[in-house]
Amino acid sequence: MTGDKVGQRVRRAPALAPDRSARSTAPRAASRIYDALHSDIVHMRLRPKTPLIEKELCERFAVSRTPVREALLRLSDEGLVDIFPQSGTYVARIPRRALYEAILIRRALEATSLTLAMVASTPSDLMRLADNLDRLKAAARTGDIEAFHLIDTAFHRSIAEIAGYPGIWNVVQQVKSQIDRYRTLTLPRDGRLDLVVEEHQAILDAMKQSDCKAAVEAMDRHIGRLLQEVENHRDLDPELFIVET
Repeated sequence: MTGDKVGQRVRRAPALAPDRSARSTAPRAASRIYDALHSDIVHMRLRPKTPLIEKELCERFAVSRTPVREALLRLSDEGLVDIFPQSGTYVARIPRRALYEAILIRRALEATSLTLAMVASTPSDLMRLADNLDRLKAAARTGDIEAFHLIDTAFHRSIAEIAGYPGIWNVVQQVKSQIDRYRTLTLPRDGRLDLVVEEHQAILDAMKQSDCKAAVEAMDRHIGRLLQEVENHRDLDPELFIVET
């Protein structure tokens, strides 16, 4: 009798394993879904006001509703998704005020990163940035907007890493999603890619010359110009934006 009970306990124990595995994989699934939807929203493959239907997302990612909901809540916290309990979930429009604030924050943080990088940079660091600039020029020549955006982002991330404070870039990442959406809209404009290349070139040239003042001024023009563009680009589809009163 005792032996049978022990045997029953041994046989039942393995049944717990699938539950532990499911719990451990859920966060990874939510992160995977978040990354994919974040990229789709930032690169305007999913445009503002597009409905995000849970059932379709579950089918797309081959998961249950739980990780989908976790990913959508995270995107909602970042202002990229609007969740209306009674009517559905939609890609959020771009709030102009949040866009302005994100540009101001990014301009200040990147000026700090660059100042620190000027002190810490080595010849190999400058070669790394020069290689990035070559790839940026190649993407501009072919008109590959998505590759251009990724290479551009890598340039700024590299400066924070050279500075020795990658955490600064982590903060920039937290505020730049709305900027990235806006840039996806404006990068295809005539001459826009070449202008970004010129601005990166000015930053790198000043770094090579150890001219901190000129480098920071070039970065300030590069990031700060977005403020003027946001104000002047009234020809963009107004349905993509929220204009706070």
